[in-house]
Amino acid sequence: MNTALLILGLVTLLIGGDLLLRAAVAAANRWQVPKVVVGMTMVSFATSLPELMTSVRATLDGYPDLSLGNVIGSNIANLGFVLGTVLLFGRIKVTSSFYRLDWPVLFLVSLLLLFLLADKIIDNTDGIVFVVLLVVIMYGLIKFQPPVVEEATSDLSVLQSWVWISVFTVLGAAGLAFGAQWLVQGAVGLARTLEISERIIGITVVSIGTSLPELAASGLAMIKKEGGISVGNLIGSNLFNILTVLGVTAIIHPIALVDNQLLELDIWVMIAFAFLLLPLVFAPKRLVLHWPEGLILLLCYTAYIYVTLA
Repeated sequence: MNTALLILGLVTLLIGGDLLLRAAVAAANRWQVPKVVVGMTMVSFATSLPELMTSVRATLDGYPDLSLGNVIGSNIANLGFVLGTVLLFGRIKVTSSFYRLDWPVLFLVSLLLLFLLADKIIDNTDGIVFVVLLVVIMYGLIKFQPPVVEEATSDLSVLQSWVWISVFTVLGAAGLAFGAQWLVQGAVGLARTLEISERIIGITVVSIGTSLPELAASGLAMIKKEGGISVGNLIGSNLFNILTVLGVTAIIHPIALVDNQLLELDIWVMIAFAFLLLPLVFAPKRLVLHWPEGLILLLCYTAYIYVTLA
């Protein structure tokens, strides 16, 4: 039953996230919003909703390690698993705005999470700080930066009317709500059955599962030559995971750290993956990410999962 709930929750989350993603991109196209703005805001928010719903549900149900493990593990999976996999099938040309603005923001926000977790709790005040910082960062990214990568003109969405956009939005939101509830129930039940920690379930099964919308969105964006959405989605999604998911969750209910491994290992791995992006952008080929960099990211991610499970 626990495994069935886990699988049902993951599938429902993926379907809900996909519907919301398509509705978000379709709405942006109708409004004629630039693709990179879509990637770093609407698409990032849509693909981060599974993490948000799962973390809120886990915290309210009394499983803070599952909530924190989901966010930290999802950020690691986004850069190690998702970006690594996407790069195996295509290359991304990066402009100077990546290391002048996008990467520093992502790295500093990751350090901020480490600082705020030093007292082993993310309280309501920390949550408000995260949400306010998100608004400031999103405003700056949208207003002042040029496109992160070269853009193309193809359309990711087949939705043509506001009626269908509304239908997809409602169905997607419902899928996320029910999927999050089933996923948390199945994950906690599985952890108890196997006598392993909620942190490990959150870092592995839940985080990878809730990162699948990012993989689907970024992979589809690469196929459709929408590099701005692909890279912008991953950068924006990691920012949303920390600032929105943990911020909103902490405002609703403080998140107390239970398993010290999250602070002693997992968050440092998350920061290390964020740092690793910078040298990979410059070597071996300047401002180009391709399959060798993807392979490095995947190998590092595999090593981390192995250490975690061991």
